[in-house]
Amino acid sequence: MAPNLVAVTTEKSNNNDFTLLQVHDSDSPMFSEKQKATSPKQFTWFLLLKLHRVVTCLSWLTSGLKATFALVKKRVSLADMSDEGPKSRGRLYRFIKIFLALSIGGLAIEIIAHFNKWNLHMIHPWEVKGLLQWSYVAWLSFREDYVAPLVLMVSKFCIVLFLIQSLDRLVLCLGCFWIKYKKLKPTIEPDAYDVEDPSNFPMVLIQIPMCNEREVYSQSIGAAAQLDWPKDKILIQVLDDSDDGNLQLLIKEEVASWKEKGVNIVYRHRLIRTGYKAGNLKSAMSCDYVKDYEFVAIFDADFQPNPDFLKLTIPHFKGKPDLGLVQARWSFVNKDENLLTRLQNINLCFHFEVEQQVNGHFLNFFGFNGTAGVWRIKALEESGGWLERTTVEDMDIAVRAHLNGWKFIFLNDVKALCELPESYEAYKKQQHRWHSGPMQLFRLCLPAIITSKISVWKKANLIFLFFLLRKLILPFYSFTLFCIILPLTMFIPESELPLWVICYVPIVMSFLNILPSPKSVPFLVPYLLFENTMSVTKFNAMVSGLFQLGSAYEWVVTKKTGRSSERHSESGLELLGKLKKSEAPPKKKRNKLYRKELALAFLLLTASARSLLSAHGVHFYFLLFQGLSFLIMGLDLIGEQVS
Repeated sequence: MAPNLVAVTTEKSNNNDFTLLQVHDSDSPMFSEKQKATSPKQFTWFLLLKLHRVVTCLSWLTSGLKATFALVKKRVSLADMSDEGPKSRGRLYRFIKIFLALSIGGLAIEIIAHFNKWNLHMIHPWEVKGLLQWSYVAWLSFREDYVAPLVLMVSKFCIVLFLIQSLDRLVLCLGCFWIKYKKLKPTIEPDAYDVEDPSNFPMVLIQIPMCNEREVYSQSIGAAAQLDWPKDKILIQVLDDSDDGNLQLLIKEEVASWKEKGVNIVYRHRLIRTGYKAGNLKSAMSCDYVKDYEFVAIFDADFQPNPDFLKLTIPHFKGKPDLGLVQARWSFVNKDENLLTRLQNINLCFHFEVEQQVNGHFLNFFGFNGTAGVWRIKALEESGGWLERTTVEDMDIAVRAHLNGWKFIFLNDVKALCELPESYEAYKKQQHRWHSGPMQLFRLCLPAIITSKISVWKKANLIFLFFLLRKLILPFYSFTLFCIILPLTMFIPESELPLWVICYVPIVMSFLNILPSPKSVPFLVPYLLFENTMSVTKFNAMVSGLFQLGSAYEWVVTKKTGRSSERHSESGLELLGKLKKSEAPPKKKRNKLYRKELALAFLLLTASARSLLSAHGVHFYFLLFQGLSFLIMGLDLIGEQVS
């Protein structure tokens, strides 16, 4: 029997009143046309159309999953695992594996309990059937009484750290807005240097430290040689630590070609190459002729300063005898090369636009970036010169100069062109060095900071903000809160994290990070996931630096591609070198697998499956997408891909 239908029709009368007619009988003549419109044949076609859409969707999903699994299988079979030995994995990887195994076991038990509808508050002791159910009921009681309070206490501690760091980030952004609003910039004395009288220009030393930089050495030497400064007032030192004899010849030839053009340039190669970059710079500063120079500008091998770089930076020293450093900003030739470089660009734009600019304006102190900066040589000498005790020699000399009373200036509108790491492997190694070195330095500098003659405010800023908050607390809470505690709370719902911790505040903070590079706003969500994914590398580096573990002393030169020199004409020696290289059997190059990232990927995906049982909407999606981002990183599917 067909269900009764109800229809409402309206008829307009002459006096604009409406009459409502209600029909309850589907056999009424009014429905004759409607019955024709909803014939069984058309209803069948409607169902077939819906079925076709469902089949198409399932086919698309199946083909997508098939292609994904094929890609994963190929990547696993062809991946290079040479750098993933037991030493490189360490205790953190073992901890994550144990946590993953417990999570998988817990998920299996929770699924059984969910479908059997076991509930602690509904089951009486005499209703328990079987050892498994008894164990589950006992676990629920133990979890609620002992485990949940402990997890809740740790999570609250991490949330407090998270809020403190977010407040620091907000204050930095407000400082940047204030600088923009007031149009505040470092000023130059009116009578700094007369550009029409080169005899008044100070003596400037240019240093280009490099080590096996085959792809970029020529562009940095060429850019330095074209700096607009009187030829008798400048000397370029090419500090080559390369261990490749053929590459040494190429660099010597490049230096000789510029010397023939009248450029005052010298080539230096150390026989005993100790101390990495710090040892190289220290050796160069020991030359007798250095005493004739007042300033030294440092450029890494992939940096290309504009010809007016010195004329935009050196004048700031005039009339400021306590100014020790003028730091310029970096710009990137390959920021749009791939997703990895785009996300790095967001981070570094915030670092320069906000952190460096605000600290430089309000505190006259920030960490030296190691390149694209000009030092007063007197400041270097009075601060103890370059030391080889850490892998962050740039931050080391900056802290010691600050303790000696020297001031710094950051120029946001003066830029030097360079390139970003394009592969995840190169970026990961760079970040490990950048986050382990500051913790080494903190251990070494803490006594000197405490006993220094600077003000209490400056000491507090160095210890609590510069080192602890931005170098230690940030990687600690980011990894602990979002990669350990959040998946743990899915199995301990009594200590569940509030929604604003995992969603609202991180999105707001990520949005503030993206503001200095507004074109990157579409990458807000990938950036948030990327930063959480990198937390495992930064946390591991921070711990190794703090406790002086073996990996804290690793120095790997960041791989360069030479993007801005792709059209450079090759010399005879370069062509000969490439010919010899082509004759040698090619070394197979492969993308890598990263086990810590893969283990965390499966851990977060397991936790997301558990969150489905509790109907946690936002928690589920966050864990799902964060787990997928870890999977992408672990399979090395971001950045440069090797065929």
